[in-house]
Amino acid sequence: MIADIVVTEKSFGPKLLMSGIKFSIDDGEKIGVIGRNGVGKSTLFGILTGEDKDFTGEVIFKRGTVVVATKQEHHDVGGQTVLQYVLSGLPEYPELSHIIETYPETMGDDMKLIDEYTQALMRFDDKGFYQIEEQIERELTNFQLPDLAHRQFTTLSGGQKRLIEIVKIMHSHADLALIDEPTNHMDYVAKAQFIDWMQGAREGMLVITHDRDVLNEVDRIIELKDGDNASYKGNYNAYLKQNAVSTGTQMNDFEMIEKRIVNLKAKVIDYQRLKEKSRNPGTIQKFKRLEETSRKELGELQAKEKPTFWIDKESAANLNYKVAAQYDKFKAKNIRMNLKDDESRSKHVLVNVKNLSLGYGDTPLFTGANIDLREGEALEIRGRNGAGKTTLIKALLGDKTATHFAGDVTLDHHMRIGVYEQEVAPTYFTLSLEAAIEKMYLDRNLSITTTKIRNLLSDYLFTEGDGKTPVSRLSGGQKARFQLIAMLANDPQLLILDEPTNHLDLPSIEELETALAKYAGATLYVSHDGYFRDALGGDVLQIGSA
Repeated sequence: MIADIVVTEKSFGPKLLMSGIKFSIDDGEKIGVIGRNGVGKSTLFGILTGEDKDFTGEVIFKRGTVVVATKQEHHDVGGQTVLQYVLSGLPEYPELSHIIETYPETMGDDMKLIDEYTQALMRFDDKGFYQIEEQIERELTNFQLPDLAHRQFTTLSGGQKRLIEIVKIMHSHADLALIDEPTNHMDYVAKAQFIDWMQGAREGMLVITHDRDVLNEVDRIIELKDGDNASYKGNYNAYLKQNAVSTGTQMNDFEMIEKRIVNLKAKVIDYQRLKEKSRNPGTIQKFKRLEETSRKELGELQAKEKPTFWIDKESAANLNYKVAAQYDKFKAKNIRMNLKDDESRSKHVLVNVKNLSLGYGDTPLFTGANIDLREGEALEIRGRNGAGKTTLIKALLGDKTATHFAGDVTLDHHMRIGVYEQEVAPTYFTLSLEAAIEKMYLDRNLSITTTKIRNLLSDYLFTEGDGKTPVSRLSGGQKARFQLIAMLANDPQLLILDEPTNHLDLPSIEELETALAKYAGATLYVSHDGYFRDALGGDVLQIGSA
């Protein structure tokens, strides 16, 4: 065992976030960390790295354990290049490098310093640091970040910085790696390389992810839920089966509690009446004690919050009648997407592209693209990062900035288009969520009322307090749900989705897949999520080399 974690209390203001977190990590164990948006996954990582000390409990690491973690913020990077940033984050490298570079000028005949220098040379070689710069540059190229090694880290995009964090982790050779949403900005080739590294790495890992391709490669899944955690041995498919069984047991326990509450309420009334009717002091005291005991137990049971119950769609379909009825009664609220799913599809062509080539400058990004997309159909645009997927989508939306444009693009002029984008437009950042929804509707000349805003917040799992929160302060999952609201605002006939599963939790991803499977319009999408691609299906348009 390399780590033992106990968190008995972690709060944000009046909100209790965690109250019963307890698990351990074995040497070399790969653990996926899942949970609904807002349950505290990133907060848990902050506790494990020592950045967050405002909690009750303890985190004990085996002596000598080296822990590394992906960073979300990069305020202290200064003028470091990408290579310098990665190297500075590798355990032992900065210290050993400093000794090797400076001691020859200062150690003279001091045998103690000479010994330290010799030991540093041996350790530098043992760690493979003499080849590390070349290895890092090769890894950057594999992740489609060539020629970035000597660029200033602060000039990179958010997605590029996230990939650099992964490269740093891959070369750290730590005992425990804490990795937060590693694949969100990877294309399908880079993700395959990450998974390949993950399978062969000796490090223990805690990986926050809802990427089911990654979860299917872990040894265990820890789910944060209702302030507590549950542990499931095996990968994602094993988790689904175990979760269905354990959720069935939990629902049965909760139903027994509900029945006990009804029974206790009746007993309290009965004991109260019997106490009032009695004339004997001893009998009065007896019923008074019984009433107080029942009231105490009733209060304790009523104080328990309803647990969160979720079973995946496939497992839910195989539940027996009794458990299925319980699940319909108790299942957790999920996002509600209002997509037209009638069967009156005309199948007429919405998008027609013939022999299209696009690019900037003299060299096109791609050539020979052809699309024939009709109502009720789906098309996946597949290609590596930088191959031109976004350029193609922009062209379909009327963007004419590509300097190289050849071929024909025809769209149904009466078609309404809904676009899901990964990044929220900056124009909404300073607005509250409620104001952002109102502005988004009004900017598109769509009607919006206070009641509709309230209903949208409820449908997409936002609280009243979330509605008052500036968009810039929303979590990644909350911003993703705002993007879904924006995509569906105009009741679109064509959906264009760019990596829609990033930042969504597992129940929300499944709800999105279910809604899209029944959608009457056409869907054009980009996704690195293998499960999502299998669920939507459709033809594949390969942009650039596979």
